[in-house]
Amino acid sequence: MADVYISGVGMTRFGKHEGSLHDMIGEAVKRAIEECGIDDFDAMYVGVMSPEEFLGQGNIAASIVDYLGFSGTPSFRIETASSTGAAVFQAAFYAVASGYIKRALVLAGEKMTHLPTPTTTGILAEVIEQKERSAGATMPALAAMITQKYMSQYEIPLSEMERYLSKVALKNHYNGSLNKFAQFQEAISEETYFKSRVIAAPLRLYDCSPISDGAVALILTSDKTDMKVSGIGHGTDTLGVRFRRSFTTFKSTQIAAKKAYQMAKLNPHDIDIAELHDAFTPFEIIDMEDVGFYPPGQGVYAVENRETNIGGKLPVNTSGGLKSRGHPVGASGLAQIVDLTWQLRGQVDEKRVTQNASVGLAQSIGGLANNNFVTIIERSDRNRVIAPNWQPAFNPEIALKAPHQQDPESITPMGTVETFTVLYIAPKEFETPFQIGFVRDDNGHVLIAKSKEVKDLRIGDRVNLSQEDGKVFIE
Repeated sequence: MADVYISGVGMTRFGKHEGSLHDMIGEAVKRAIEECGIDDFDAMYVGVMSPEEFLGQGNIAASIVDYLGFSGTPSFRIETASSTGAAVFQAAFYAVASGYIKRALVLAGEKMTHLPTPTTTGILAEVIEQKERSAGATMPALAAMITQKYMSQYEIPLSEMERYLSKVALKNHYNGSLNKFAQFQEAISEETYFKSRVIAAPLRLYDCSPISDGAVALILTSDKTDMKVSGIGHGTDTLGVRFRRSFTTFKSTQIAAKKAYQMAKLNPHDIDIAELHDAFTPFEIIDMEDVGFYPPGQGVYAVENRETNIGGKLPVNTSGGLKSRGHPVGASGLAQIVDLTWQLRGQVDEKRVTQNASVGLAQSIGGLANNNFVTIIERSDRNRVIAPNWQPAFNPEIALKAPHQQDPESITPMGTVETFTVLYIAPKEFETPFQIGFVRDDNGHVLIAKSKEVKDLRIGDRVNLSQEDGKVFIE
C-alpha cells in the first residue's frame, strides 16, 4: 500500500450563503489549488449528503465536475449521512493508497439554509430508523435520551450535567470566535447558555449544532508532502438506536478508532489534538471516551478540568467544532481534517495554535452514530520510529457481528423505562411538549414508546404499556 499525503486544502466560511452549492465548492477548490499549485487530478470524489432533497439535484458528482471545468475526469459521489465528508476522504484514500490513482481531488459540501427550518429538519430526520421517526424521534430527541442514560449510568445529577454541557458549549463558541471560517464567531456567556430554550430535555439550544451551508476541498496525493495520512477506520452500528447493547457508547466509533490506531501504530496518548463530532454537546464527551482519550464516564471531568481547552492537555474542537464552526452535514467530516491540517501546519490564528502538535485525530458521526469514521494525520517530518514490539493500548471489547433484531409482534402489559426525554421542539405533526422513551418490556424487547401525557418519569420506573396500530404507548 502506498503512503498517502495531504497537499492543498480549502474551505469556505460556514453559515448562510446566498450562492449555490456549486459556487461554494468552486471557492473551496480554488483555495486548495492556489495553496499547492496542483490542478490535474486522476479522479474527483464528491461528498454531499442529500442534494436530491435540499436542491432537487441528482447526479451531483457529474454536475459539479462539469461546473468546475474538469469534464472527462472520473467522478464519484459518496454519502453516509452526516459523516459524508469523512467517508469521501476515506474513499479517495483507498484509491490513492492502491497505487491506481496518484492525485485525487476530494470535495464535500451542503446547501441547507435556503429552506424553511421545519423542512430542513424533516430532511435530516430521514436518516433515523423509520419506527423511531414515526414515534416522533428527532436527532435532538435521540441525543437527549442518550444524555439521560449517561447521567443515570454514571450517577450524575441534572445540575452537574447541565454544567458540564455548558462548559462544552462555551469552550467551542470561544474557539469558534478565533476561527475566520466559523459560522458563529462570538463567544457566549454562561448566562446566555442557561437562558436558551430547552429543545429536548436536558438539551438546550446551545447544545445543538446549527443549520449551515459550506464547502471544503482537499487534495490527496502519493507524492510526499508535510502531512501524512497515518490511520483510517470505519464502523457501523444498528440503524435503530433501541437495538443497541449500550446507549452511552457508540460502538461504531470504537470500531473505527481501533482500526485507525492499529493502522497508524499509535495509541490514544499519542494524539496531540482532536476534532470530534459535537452535533450535540454530550456527543463530544462520549466521543472522547469512545476514542480512548478517557475511561467511560470520565469525559465530563476532563471538560470540568479544562483539559480539552486550547492550551490544555488534549485540545478538542479548537475549530469551534460543529457547534460553532457550523454543520453543513455533507461537509463537516472533511472540514475536521482540513482544520487539523491547518493546525499541524501552524496556519491558524495564533490564539488557537496547539504548540508542538504533530498528530491529529478526527472523528465523524453518520446519522445517530450509525456510520462513524476516525482519521489520524501527522506531520511527515516527525521521523517517528515504530517499535518492533508495538502493542495497541486501545482494545475495547466489540462484538463486530450481531443478529438482526426487530420489534416483537406483541408486547407485555408492563415494562421498565430505559431512557426518555420531553420534546419542546418537535416535528410538525406532533403537539408539544410530548414525551418519548425507550422501554424494555418484560420479555426483554426494547421498544420506542410515546407517553399519552407528559409524566414525571425516571429511568428504571415500571410503566404500563399499550399497543395501537403498531405503535407503543406509555399509559
